[in-house]
Amino acid sequence: MRTYHCFWLLFWAGQPHQSFLTSLSKRTSGFPEKEKVLVLSGNRRRDLHRSKRSWMWNQFFLLEEYTGTDYQYVGKLHSDQDKGDGSLKYILSGDGAGDLFIINENTGDIQATKRLDREEKPVYILRAQAINRRTGRPVEPESEFIIKIHDINDNEPMFTKDVYNASIPEMSDVGTFVVQVTATDADDPTYGNSAKVVYSILQGQPYFSVESETGIIKTALLNMDRENREQYQVVIQAKDMGGQMGGLSGTTTVNITLTDVNDNPPRFPQSTYQFRAPESTPPDSPVGRIKANDADVDENAEIEYSITEGDGYDMFGITTDKDTQEGIITVKKALDFENKSLYILKVEATNTHVDPRFLYLGPFKDSATVRIQVEDVDEPPVFSRPAYIMEVKEDVPINSVIGTVTAQDPDAAKNPVKYSVDRHTDMDRVFNINSGNGSIFTSKPLDRETLLWHNITVIAAEINNPKQSSRVPVFIKVLDVNDNAPEFAMFYETFVCENAKAEQLIQTLSAVDKDDSYSGHQFSFSLAPEAASSSNFTLQDNRDNTAGIFTRKTRYNRHEMSTYFLPVVISDNDYPIQSSTETVTIRVCACDHRGKMLSCNAEALIHPTGLSTGALIAILLCIIILLVTVVLFAALRRQRKKEPLIISKEDIRDNIVSYNDEGGGEEDTQAFDIGTLRNPEAIDDNKLRRDIVPETLFMPRRTAAARDNTDVRDFINQRLKENDTDPTAPPYDSLATYAYEGNGSVAESLSSLESVTTDGDQDYDYLSDWGPRFKKLADMYGTMDSDKDS
Repeated sequence: MRTYHCFWLLFWAGQPHQSFLTSLSKRTSGFPEKEKVLVLSGNRRRDLHRSKRSWMWNQFFLLEEYTGTDYQYVGKLHSDQDKGDGSLKYILSGDGAGDLFIINENTGDIQATKRLDREEKPVYILRAQAINRRTGRPVEPESEFIIKIHDINDNEPMFTKDVYNASIPEMSDVGTFVVQVTATDADDPTYGNSAKVVYSILQGQPYFSVESETGIIKTALLNMDRENREQYQVVIQAKDMGGQMGGLSGTTTVNITLTDVNDNPPRFPQSTYQFRAPESTPPDSPVGRIKANDADVDENAEIEYSITEGDGYDMFGITTDKDTQEGIITVKKALDFENKSLYILKVEATNTHVDPRFLYLGPFKDSATVRIQVEDVDEPPVFSRPAYIMEVKEDVPINSVIGTVTAQDPDAAKNPVKYSVDRHTDMDRVFNINSGNGSIFTSKPLDRETLLWHNITVIAAEINNPKQSSRVPVFIKVLDVNDNAPEFAMFYETFVCENAKAEQLIQTLSAVDKDDSYSGHQFSFSLAPEAASSSNFTLQDNRDNTAGIFTRKTRYNRHEMSTYFLPVVISDNDYPIQSSTETVTIRVCACDHRGKMLSCNAEALIHPTGLSTGALIAILLCIIILLVTVVLFAALRRQRKKEPLIISKEDIRDNIVSYNDEGGGEEDTQAFDIGTLRNPEAIDDNKLRRDIVPETLFMPRRTAAARDNTDVRDFINQRLKENDTDPTAPPYDSLATYAYEGNGSVAESLSSLESVTTDGDQDYDYLSDWGPRFKKLADMYGTMDSDKDS
């Protein structure tokens, strides 16, 4: 037959009570008669047939916040195998076992050693077991039970914020929502009324109210005006236990601000304003400021000012200073004390943002009167015109009056005025002015071709107060007279072929005139009288300001005459008629059958007709560069052929050092004698000028070749004479290079080798007598000389 054992835990039925234990083995005398014992049985069939009870068979209840001096008694474990002989041992495990909850291992009594807080942990789950002391084996299966902490009202309501901030528009209706406050209670809301919170207002009446259950704050007073009071502080209380006596409470502060609405119109603090303005006040300058007060703020206080009426409606304007909301009165036109000294304006101030809800309070604008007194000041003279334009012919005699300026003092005193010319605008003092009447006259001759317009400034100042002055620009135009003769549009230098035919066009001429012609220039061309009958060329006037040069005969001989100078007379048709004689240079050249130039005998570069000056310059530059390149290449090649004097790099004691010195500098009076370049005979001879085109015809001549072994000085004199006496060699101011550098420096040569003579004239045999150090040089140069001689 199978034996069943039971494990019981006894406990009280009904409402739990507190019990106290003086020690682990002795209960307090105040413990109730019926202790709570939990009995657990191993007979599960009996458990299944046990009748249902109204409490949890495996659950203990304890009150939180126990304040006694002894441990708080929880309950007792008991097994049906316990015979009271101490053979069983009770063991407790789970939440807080051994620390928060302890058990008497002999009796099974459970006690709480610390004060419990439901808000910290409301439920503890433990496991109980009874074991045999001798064997250490459990006599009952391990059983689980629960200790639940019953709540007491030990937490006051706490608001979610310490301070609330809210705002509502001023003049709001009663019952307008402001803000909702919320308080929470940490007590158990399912047990009693410990967590039931009720709201009330402690401070802030009669302006605001609060709903007791929701914590919603609303307005309670009508027409709260921000201008009277802007800030309100409301204190709200939250109390638990449904607001009953003995409940705990907490408070919070709500700061409520009334925001502005436009319920106040602008108002001028005074009805009339007085200002003064000097008549010299420039336009757009401020005269004064006015301000209308508005009790509102921000955009509700923005004001727009305007001038509605008055005798100065078109003389003054008003704008709004956005920072200060002031009206700035400014001058629109120049003031004149002598014309009007007092202006009366009506200024209106209006709100820019009007709230229709408050129109019943009246119009949101106000007006005031502004009186502006114009003050007299000493003004500078005023010219009759802002600028003067005058005309004068360029051939007028000096001291001729060309015009008059007029200025007057605008003040009532009518002080006299004196005139002067600002010399910064007339540095050459071409004009002058009569200081009394303002008449302007010339003081120097005029030339339209040099300067067409003269822009001067005239100053008018009061005689009694020279600081009061004004300026006016005077523009003087110089009118043209026919005082310039026409001339060629360019320098004409052409050619004619030796095989040319008669009546053949070789050049077309055109002319220009510096003078101005209103109807257009009309030039006439003709040959000079001295060349009209004897010239080999004819001139035809085309009547369109051009003329053509034609050949008069067939065939020309360049050996007989290489250059012709054809004088041409050019005349204009203005009054008085001006004319000039220009010269056309015609060279005779050899040409092919198509008339293309092949060569000319003149030393100057001959180019085909129509070749531009720029092209000639480019050709000359290319030739010069080519020649320089050839010379440099030849010099470098010759230098490479020379063997250095010192071949050995080891012996450097007697090296020859070249200093590239070509003279002794400024103090060297013997290095170069400039007198050798001067030809005294040229001063006495009647030479032709090199800076003008020769008028006579010269036959080409050949330059005589220089004699052999001619001295350098004689050679230079010969070349100088040839260039001075050759007028046909263009350009007429060319540079002649004579390639003479003098006798050398006073310091003489640094080398014993004479550089003045050529290599062919040198004798280097004496190098053999200088010792073994110069043996290499003697072999080199001695051999070279012998080669040359052979």
